[in-house]
Amino acid sequence: MNILIADDEIEMLKILQSYFQREGFTVFIATNGEEALAIFYQEQIDLAILDWMMPKIDGIMVCREMKKTQKIKVLMLTARDADEDEFQALSDGADDYVNKPFYPKVLIMRVKKLLQIESIQHISDVSFDIVSKRVWRAGTEIELTKTEFELLRVFSQHRRQILTRDQLLDSVWGLDYIGDPRTVDTHIRRLREKIGEDIIQTHRGIGYSTSV
Repeated sequence: MNILIADDEIEMLKILQSYFQREGFTVFIATNGEEALAIFYQEQIDLAILDWMMPKIDGIMVCREMKKTQKIKVLMLTARDADEDEFQALSDGADDYVNKPFYPKVLIMRVKKLLQIESIQHISDVSFDIVSKRVWRAGTEIELTKTEFELLRVFSQHRRQILTRDQLLDSVWGLDYIGDPRTVDTHIRRLREKIGEDIIQTHRGIGYSTSV
């Protein structure tokens, strides 16, 4: 799923981008309201996280424009803590409202709730719980390493979408990973041995995708 995060605090943007990418989301970032709307009109965005006090166009105005244009979930971030601010944000179309400072994992949970992302995911005959990290194949529990589980989760979030090695490295190993990109191939080979050879397809010279 595609999410847009708009905030003029660059460090916060980078932190949230990293957290959400690790959860398998495709993340677009903007540092002001104009950038946020430009991305919104160019990309198919499922949910927008908007800072209230952004330069050029504030988050409330961006929220109004987005809601007027198409169906999208909007979560407002703000350092303001007055009750009437929350009322205004929700009245202007925001689906949720979070005060700064906040814990990124809590924000991720709020986003998943808004997008109605279930805890139990399924790919073919493989099921996995993104909370407990347990995995089953045809009803029998199997053991995956942390990296194998993260690969499975990312593929589930991007079904039938071809993901390059670099995209997988960023999502699973992190943006600061320094190493051989071919490690992706090794871990996918081991994952296939456990979940079946047909779920993950190889696109030679490009990357990998799910078959279902």
